[in-house]
Amino acid sequence: MLKTTRLFILSLALGLAALPALATSNNGFTDDQLRVAEKVRKQIVTLPFYSLFDNVAFSLDGNTVTLNGEVYRPSMRKSVERAAMQVEGVNEVVNNLEILPTSFHDDRIRIATLRALYSHPALNRYGFRSVPPIHIIVKNGDIRLEGVVNRQSEKNMAGILANGVFGAFTVTNNLRVEKI
Repeated sequence: MLKTTRLFILSLALGLAALPALATSNNGFTDDQLRVAEKVRKQIVTLPFYSLFDNVAFSLDGNTVTLNGEVYRPSMRKSVERAAMQVEGVNEVVNNLEILPTSFHDDRIRIATLRALYSHPALNRYGFRSVPPIHIIVKNGDIRLEGVVNRQSEKNMAGILANGVFGAFTVTNNLRVEKI
């Protein structure tokens, strides 16, 4: 690992659709690395069943893509791996995706959180995207919000609304604020 001088990490939160476009500066990465990373991101966010209940991140180390995060549907784990492997320039995919446990309680919390966030006037505009930028990860009654919003007030509102969901044990607000 010491001989690897560059590690390229992209978070995908809803969402991957929530990721800002790659910066105009290359931040020391080659054009090939940026091209491969963008193609991997696009392959994942355009998967037909990728949703706001999935949180996929990946890192690119040479020709190896390492997938991290959680998926709601068990079939998504393999679908994301196949999508990343289809990108030209990727020779290996390490799949560390966790399949979220299924339970009626967690499903009820997911839907209640979805309704609370995307029906609120401050956040409802995010709900019109094919993959909304706020991802709702529920595991054993605990809610974690991942993704990107435009303002600190929107991040705060999302945390408050998620805290109001009946039956949730804890809420972790990992939303990032992207300055426009």
